[in-house]
Amino acid sequence: MSRVGSRPKPSSPDIEARIRNQRRRDTDPEKLLRSALWRRGLRYCVDVNVVGRRRKVDLAFTRSKVAVFVDGCFWHRCPEHGSVPRANRVWWLAKLDANVERNLDSNREPTSAGWLVIRVWEHEDPAKAADRIEGRFVGGDQAAAIVVM
Repeated sequence: MSRVGSRPKPSSPDIEARIRNQRRRDTDPEKLLRSALWRRGLRYCVDVNVVGRRRKVDLAFTRSKVAVFVDGCFWHRCPEHGSVPRANRVWWLAKLDANVERNLDSNREPTSAGWLVIRVWEHEDPAKAADRIEGRFVGGDQAAAIVVM
């Protein structure tokens, strides 16, 4: 996996504050999806290491071996909404590319251990994402696969 060089100085105090305050877990999209799933009676674990390494999944249905990642459009290069900052562009391109590479690796490990990996973009409607996740439990095929939503 490629390494990204040391982080450059933020281009403004506003950007520095925004990056410093960026949540790593319990983001609004995560909480909305969790709420939609909970209302349907689906119970899950939050921020869990499912297979050996230090990478954690946002939601885990441990009995069914379903791992859910809720990906932010900026940090994970959403094809619809992803963007690259103009300031420090070269560094950001390397950083975001490394994030995408890490996502692929984070999919491989649970999948090879028999988990179903589901990725949800932050811009998705939580109810529709919950429909797709719930579909994996009600007559859904539990074969290990990656479902990009």
